[in-house]
Amino acid sequence: MKGGKELLFNVSMKTESSSSSSSVVEFLEKVPLLHRLTSSSLKKIAQVLVFKRYERGDYVVGRDEEEMEGVYFVLEGQAQVLGPVGEENCSEFFLKPFDYFGRGIFGNVYAVDVVAVSQLTCLLLTCDHCHLLETKPICDLDNQRSLLERILYMDPLDLNVFRGFTLPNAPALGKVFGGQFVAQGLAAASKTVEFMKLVHSLHAYFLLSGDTNSKDFNLNMLLLASTLLFSSESSLAVPIIYEVSRLRDGNNFATRRVDARQKGKIIFTLFASFQREQQGFDHQESNMPHMLPPETLVSRDEMLQRRMTDHLIPRYYRNKVATQYTAPLPIDIRFCEPNYSTEERKSPSRLKYWFKARGELSDDQALHRCVVAFASDLMYAFISSDPHLKKGMSAVPVSLDHSMWFHRPLRADDWLLFVMVNLTASQSRGLATGEMFNRKGELVVSLKQEALLKENVTSNPILDSKL
Repeated sequence: MKGGKELLFNVSMKTESSSSSSSVVEFLEKVPLLHRLTSSSLKKIAQVLVFKRYERGDYVVGRDEEEMEGVYFVLEGQAQVLGPVGEENCSEFFLKPFDYFGRGIFGNVYAVDVVAVSQLTCLLLTCDHCHLLETKPICDLDNQRSLLERILYMDPLDLNVFRGFTLPNAPALGKVFGGQFVAQGLAAASKTVEFMKLVHSLHAYFLLSGDTNSKDFNLNMLLLASTLLFSSESSLAVPIIYEVSRLRDGNNFATRRVDARQKGKIIFTLFASFQREQQGFDHQESNMPHMLPPETLVSRDEMLQRRMTDHLIPRYYRNKVATQYTAPLPIDIRFCEPNYSTEERKSPSRLKYWFKARGELSDDQALHRCVVAFASDLMYAFISSDPHLKKGMSAVPVSLDHSMWFHRPLRADDWLLFVMVNLTASQSRGLATGEMFNRKGELVVSLKQEALLKENVTSNPILDSKL
């Protein structure tokens, strides 16, 4: 390696102008990292790319290099990542056309080398242009409502009937996100309860997968969505009808049942109990674990952006992250501990992270509890399946039932610590518990969830029924 550093500074790198912008865009369209970007974004990237040429044996990146130049896309030839113990001959660390690497999760300093094993041509997106890799911001500054408030907007159709929609930039994986069902169902129930009563517990059952595809739906229903407050960004997805049953209205408590229907079928059911604020006994046995402040931690979206170009991570996993990552979540998440969730670095059956809603919310406590309900299902089920991951395995856990207990007032636009533990996995089901603490260490929410854990055996993992 002594001569490698000299080679690093004697690499023959020739900058060229693009002979055909359209051909470069065609190349970029095939790069997994860029699948989530629009064609206009790809054209902007193509205009600022720099061509880099390397001969066999030249160092593209060296372990002694202090700073990365940007993100590299392999156009022609091959390179090899050298450094991870025992991985020198692993095919996952050979870089071929359409592969990419650059800034990594641990910053710009690497203890590895990237070496050309043949004549190699790369396209370099320099650091000052890396912002072009970012997707559309989740919050539109011209819109006074946050994305979460728009997701939770319920269109009243009748006294106890409401309609909700899946917005194009809402979390989804080919189906309606489970947290959206819980939050929208709770929002619908809250609209039928006097404002002095707040939800203190809910129990939800996911019966069928929600459909986000509008191709087979009545066009008249889709056109009706244009009258909604957020019509300019409506995805024209199949609407979800929430029917609220008023089971009980007492002086201090109220109980509601909510059935979510789509295409005539009940696909989700929620029971919620509401209580008027009352004075009583107060104590807490659960203690918040000591964690680094969220301001000192890297956000989930930034972490995923880095992982997509970190050449210390196997190629198949970088491609997997690149193809699944679509846009930043409406919830800011900061992991307290490294959480790779790859086949080489399996996640433990415990997870801790800080989270809060992006943007400021109103002072409506009912809204804050709906937002926390939305956030509660983002990663809950994965701690049951992640310890069992192996290379080449594709498994997406599916929530079966979900319970929450709200103990104290909270703010969803301030940091909350979510501590979750997987208790057991058996009979293709996993059970997890969770606790949420505010920054004062007060326990504000307790949770339990059971999820279906099965390995995907077909190319289409979305099932109509969970059975």
